[in-house]
Amino acid sequence: MDLPNDRMMLLSVINTKLRDNYSNLDELCEDLSEDKDALAAKLREIDYEYNSELNRFI
Repeated sequence: MDLPNDRMMLLSVINTKLRDNYSNLDELCEDLSEDKDALAAKLREIDYEYNSELNRFI
């Protein structure tokens, strides 16, 4: 799956997928063949960090 380049759209897509389909970020990244660190870095650029307890970027 091609993820959006726009950081706000990326945030929306990732949080929706985490909510609806995946129990954690590792599972999402493995299934989508995405680099977890790179994905988290992109979202840090807009001041969002992954919260494992909530299973979403906040």
